[in-house]
Amino acid sequence: MASENQTTTEYIQHHLQNLVFGKHPDGSWGLAHSPEEAAEMGFWAFHVDSLGWSIGLGVIFCWLFGRAARRATTGVPGPLQNFVEWLLEFVDGTVKDSFHGRNKIIGPLALTVFTWVFLMNLMDLVPVDLVPWLFSLAGVHYQKIVPTTDINVPVGLALGVFVLMIYYGFKVKGAGYLKEFILHPFNHWAFIPVNLFMEVVGLLAKPFSLALRLFGNMFAGEMIFILIATMYSAGLILGIFGGALQLGWAIFHILIITLQAFIFMVLTVVYLSQSHEDH
Repeated sequence: MASENQTTTEYIQHHLQNLVFGKHPDGSWGLAHSPEEAAEMGFWAFHVDSLGWSIGLGVIFCWLFGRAARRATTGVPGPLQNFVEWLLEFVDGTVKDSFHGRNKIIGPLALTVFTWVFLMNLMDLVPVDLVPWLFSLAGVHYQKIVPTTDINVPVGLALGVFVLMIYYGFKVKGAGYLKEFILHPFNHWAFIPVNLFMEVVGLLAKPFSLALRLFGNMFAGEMIFILIATMYSAGLILGIFGGALQLGWAIFHILIITLQAFIFMVLTVVYLSQSHEDH
């Protein structure tokens, strides 16, 4: 909860600040100890917390599903195998409905995207002060544990999808992929500049919308958790009311967490399906 030595604004800013590693103005490399130091590090700085939590959750995902695969049985399945099989069937059905090409990578990619984004979103349900307080005991004063509330993570995921879109567009269609930019939707040489402008804008809008939709929803949800947490330092009555609000918002946020992971997966599959379709 908010410290007595912090104003509400300082408390919010503290929780929105990443743990940044980069180059200091004096040429040395290290962690930033204030938002001002983080800003001075410029573009070539690393958000250590976002990278650590996202990679760690990815490792957990691989370990959990690998464990389920190794222990899979044709007899009576355990809870983990039941869950993994249900999730596989759910993702497989979604891919079959949305993807109209032939590519063995799309299914595993969709499963990875959905599960990984869901796990990163799920960290939003951890009490906002718990993990930062634990890290502060070790001298780490900044810690954002929800990677998808850091714009760099959704943008990185979206850029990965964008690269796959371009790659499979050329692989499946060859030179015909370039023709789509030049002669679509108006099949006449006089409209080439118009076609090129419309198609390039439409292409670039896909990764932008993919990233900003995920980031916007998760950042807004995290912000609401932080604002509710400020009520705990405002007295017993407001603290109890804040606890009720926190619980209600957490229950509702489960839907947002799952829905955003599902939307990111579906749009990824749809965009890659478009790269496989030859008009």
